[in-house]
Amino acid sequence: MTKLIWNTFKHSPGVLSVALLMAGSAIAAETPLQNLGSDEGSVNQNLAQGPIEIAQVFDSRPMPMDDPSLAPVGVSDLEDGEYMDQVTSVTQLSDVQPTDWAFQALQSLVERYGCIAGYPDGTYKGNRAMTRFEFAAGLNACLDRITELIAAATSDLVTREDLAVLQRLQEEFAAELAALRGRVDSLEARTAELEANQFSTTTKLNGEVLFWLSDTWGERAGGRGTPRSEDDRTETALAYRVRLNFDTSFTGKDRLRTRLQANNNPNFSGRDLTNTLMTRLATDSSGSDDFVLHKLAYRFPLLDGKGQIELAANAYGLDDFMGTINPLEASGAGSISRFGRFNPTFYRAPSDAGFKFAYAFSDAIKVTVGYGAPDPEDPQEGRGVFNGSFSGFGQVRFEPNDRLAFQAGYVRSYHTKGDVNLTGSTGSFKARDPFGGVGTSADNVNFEAQWQLTDGFQVGGWFGASFARPEVDNNDDDDITIINGALTLAFPDLLKEGSLGGIIVGVPPIITDGGDDDSLKDDDTSIHIEVLYRFQMNDNIAITPGLFVITNPNHIEDNDTLWVGTVRTQFRF
Repeated sequence: MTKLIWNTFKHSPGVLSVALLMAGSAIAAETPLQNLGSDEGSVNQNLAQGPIEIAQVFDSRPMPMDDPSLAPVGVSDLEDGEYMDQVTSVTQLSDVQPTDWAFQALQSLVERYGCIAGYPDGTYKGNRAMTRFEFAAGLNACLDRITELIAAATSDLVTREDLAVLQRLQEEFAAELAALRGRVDSLEARTAELEANQFSTTTKLNGEVLFWLSDTWGERAGGRGTPRSEDDRTETALAYRVRLNFDTSFTGKDRLRTRLQANNNPNFSGRDLTNTLMTRLATDSSGSDDFVLHKLAYRFPLLDGKGQIELAANAYGLDDFMGTINPLEASGAGSISRFGRFNPTFYRAPSDAGFKFAYAFSDAIKVTVGYGAPDPEDPQEGRGVFNGSFSGFGQVRFEPNDRLAFQAGYVRSYHTKGDVNLTGSTGSFKARDPFGGVGTSADNVNFEAQWQLTDGFQVGGWFGASFARPEVDNNDDDDITIINGALTLAFPDLLKEGSLGGIIVGVPPIITDGGDDDSLKDDDTSIHIEVLYRFQMNDNIAITPGLFVITNPNHIEDNDTLWVGTVRTQFRF
């Protein structure tokens, strides 16, 4: 066989070109394209609002329930410009130079037969090794092209010697060609079966089911008029959460997300339990045992894919609109605590419905601005879209390379009377509502960073500050200052591919400056220390044991340390 091919190459430049074709166009034809549908991995392409690539290194499969940037369903097979047509000149291949030893052969192949193609990035990759199947695929492609030339009365371009050699090669690779045809027939049959039984031509369904056991240990904390207690007042709880996402695309580049959710969550912060917001879990949120509409939002690109508009009608937080870069953010697969997911004074500012506009100035810089309101459907005075609580937000993301990312943002928020929550139900009770329920406005700033030092270690964190004031007549009080921050350590693929280890150390929201009223300041400082490990059993099942410790709960030194533990099991489909 080797002797046959060598003699063939020696006596026929055309057949030599065919062999070179196998190493390029055949391989390109069999290599799966990376950009099917909408490519949200590229900032310029569709402005992924979720965690950027550096924040996704811990799991090659996206978490569909917690990642608002889940790629929309591709309605068309390929977008324009994602593959390279038949080249008409060898100069179209960027990695082929006149000094290459095979340059003349490639040039001859293009000019005589016109049966060569490159990769989507405009390269030929001539140094890549090929299999016999790839050689057979390229041979078959060139035979088809020669047949076209003969039928078009251009057979003078095809010599008798070339035809004889190609016939011998076709006979030599008959088995591979037959196997290749069989593989194509099998793929066509499987595709037809999938099309006949698919859920929808425009909608993709994915889901998540969580079960978790959780408990706390330690004395009940004192605070908000409740004395501390030496008793452990919590019992072990078993809870669940079910989410179904329906992601619909009408153009292949847009996405309509409809989420249904049912859940029952333990809230350990009650007065008769731990009496502190610092013990709340990541999965602790309002909900119902019945399935309810939990999210409804639509987004679409504009300005040649560099811009994106998103409109949300229900249950959209600022973390959904802007996206964090914390790799431990996902409530079903990351941090086990409410505080450990992200900066709560920034991302939990008032929002339920609203809109955002994002624009990518380059691959490294993206800007997002928008507006959110928590009571858009309520027509009462002091409510609605523009006359109640609101958040006006802006954020800049800077990603100089694949291993380093920064985010800085600002939120101007207003909380109506009787509905004040400056800390997203984390931190101290003082910081949540420092002015006794009167209408309150705040300026919130956020800074985040993530640095992937190695493939198995990533360090990052955030710092947030809020400057709040009561909105009452003749108010001359100085702003109070609320700060919070955390250091995060993440260990992707720890012990097993797809698994994730994490450590979070931080200070929950605390009032450090009471303005004109020193009594508003928190007396001491609580420290949040969290350790978790997500063991990825397979693509669909993960188990996450975790523990976090709160020192000086409610930022009160007299309160004893509290411990919170959980074992969370996640099913994805």
